[in-house]
Amino acid sequence: MKKITKETYINWYKDMLFWRKFEDKLAAVYIQQKVRGFLHLYNGQEAVLAGALHAMDLTKDKMITAYRNHVQPIGMGVDPKRVMAELYGKVTGTSHGMGGSMHIFSKEHRFYGGHGIVGGQIPLGAGIAFGDKYKGNDAVTLTYFGDGAARQGSLHEAFNMAMNWKLPVVFIVENNGYAMGTSVERTANHTDIWKLGLGYEMPCGPVDGMNPVKVAEAVDEAIQRARRGDGPTFLEMKTYRYRGHSMSDAQHYRTKDEVAEYKKIDPITQVLEIIKEEKYLTDIEIKEINKDVKNKVSECEKFAEESAYPEANQLYDMVYEQENYPFIK
Repeated sequence: MKKITKETYINWYKDMLFWRKFEDKLAAVYIQQKVRGFLHLYNGQEAVLAGALHAMDLTKDKMITAYRNHVQPIGMGVDPKRVMAELYGKVTGTSHGMGGSMHIFSKEHRFYGGHGIVGGQIPLGAGIAFGDKYKGNDAVTLTYFGDGAARQGSLHEAFNMAMNWKLPVVFIVENNGYAMGTSVERTANHTDIWKLGLGYEMPCGPVDGMNPVKVAEAVDEAIQRARRGDGPTFLEMKTYRYRGHSMSDAQHYRTKDEVAEYKKIDPITQVLEIIKEEKYLTDIEIKEINKDVKNKVSECEKFAEESAYPEANQLYDMVYEQENYPFIK
């Protein structure tokens, strides 16, 4: 694994803080009805992405996830301005304003969604990995899903084929404790989701998903296994979301004390504490980063606000080919 250095911690702090503030801004503009539809925020789970990106080869590895998918493409290299514009439904967005919050895509940056169907991305991730193995691309696909999606039958079909064909895929369940408002304890007679891999003799295990170092170590081992041709791994990231399932979630299923306990191990705070302990940054430098993050978020908001909405005719461009349907103007 690439060494975790002073620069790693500083970059983790910059990235995770930006992702958090970026989504805090989305929450604010959602209330103003500038972003419509559903909005599922990632606050609290940032270490899962930060650690994984450290282990990935971003020149060839791929990622696919569910509908809590705003910051992942940013981590993969997508311009955050375009991500915010997509949520605004603007033509400058990643899908020209046609995908919205749950369907961010970037083929250029090997980010394949953003999927609104619960668990729908699990077999798709295995399929992407099958394509890479068939073509000999030496690439690995990280396939994310939530603890609710882990109960879908398609997971078992994908696990079986992935093991049978030794596909270069890492399955990652982000277990934040609740499938919408239903606790893990109520969805199955076991709470260790990672044990689902045992039935397929798939390497599997739990990971502290609030610590980017632990995530990086586990994902690196899984990626190296896949790249060697030894097949998939199933990792259960034990994490937590500080906000509701979506913006419409009243969160009656959990207490404020529970949320407060998890905020004591906030991944951003953990990284910042190490930065201060090791004196990687001065207080002035930290304040400067915070200021830069705020300005960067404001730039994204300005870009989205000032971008145009797509023309109505664009609806046809996404479905039909002009030459085959000349009646479309």
